[in-house]
Amino acid sequence: MTRRILAPVALGAVSVLALAGCAGGSPAASSADSAGKVSVVASTDVYGSIAEAIGGDFVDVTSIITSPTQDPHEYEASAQDQLTLKNAGLVIENGAGYDAFMEGLVQASGSTAPVITAVEYNHDYPGAASHEEAHADEASPAPSESADDHDHADDDGHDHIEGFNEHVWYDPHTVEDLTAAIATELGQLAPDHAAAFTANAEAFTKEIAGLEDSLGQIEATDAGAKIFVTEPVPLYLTTAAGLTNATPNEFSESVEEGQDVPPATLLESLQLLDSGQISVMIVNPQTGGAEVTQVEDEAKAKNIPVVEFTETLPEGQTYLSWMQSNITALSDALAA
Repeated sequence: MTRRILAPVALGAVSVLALAGCAGGSPAASSADSAGKVSVVASTDVYGSIAEAIGGDFVDVTSIITSPTQDPHEYEASAQDQLTLKNAGLVIENGAGYDAFMEGLVQASGSTAPVITAVEYNHDYPGAASHEEAHADEASPAPSESADDHDHADDDGHDHIEGFNEHVWYDPHTVEDLTAAIATELGQLAPDHAAAFTANAEAFTKEIAGLEDSLGQIEATDAGAKIFVTEPVPLYLTTAAGLTNATPNEFSESVEEGQDVPPATLLESLQLLDSGQISVMIVNPQTGGAEVTQVEDEAKAKNIPVVEFTETLPEGQTYLSWMQSNITALSDALAA
């Protein structure tokens, strides 16, 4: 039965977690092949890139969604995807309804691989411990729960949760804790390489800290600056930069749900752009519609910088280089 990995109540340092994983034995050591590599299947190339950075030479990573033309919300899994999941040693998904196709794939494939769900490492996720609580006892990470304790198919948290922003890969704190969880699980699946996973995760976490430093520089110069986002994708990152989201909620929610923006909300949005209060507009080029085009055109007409934040990796980018380019683009737009 598929083994679900829950975010520990106490998330320790990467090295502590990895050592704990090794000391606890390897419940699925057979998931590593004869060369010691673990087959990792990620729902999107965002998580695939993170897994590659942590796993290094000791993982083979396959991402189901790798193209900006593929919408995780609407993706229909193929027979090849099912075979890929069947052979997985570790599965990484986003959760909270974002990549719901993974639920069906895991069940249909009969996979027994452990599943790591990124949203469960976010402090805003319902039921998740806050970061202060999570780091209160770094020496005592909670063990992974079995499928009997937490059944994948019955997890209500994987349905879309109203009011929760599921785009958690834009939250540096979530990615830091997710990194620790991936390193721990890989160390359990391939104990001979646990030290390498630990070292890679520590290096990755330092790079995340560098991203946070860059966000802090934006906050130091532009805290409180108002932004307009066509949908909620970048809000974790912009909040970390100290920026204020002034977008009418019904506008961004309608775009995210693929619905028409109500005329009154569209008018409110256009008036906001005309008011001179908005410093930057952020659009997701992977979604849109007539209303998005209209507000983007209005922003450009008012000389408001427009920055694009996507949901999947641009070609040739890693997770870290992509996040840094997003932060740089945001900083440059604010300085324009």
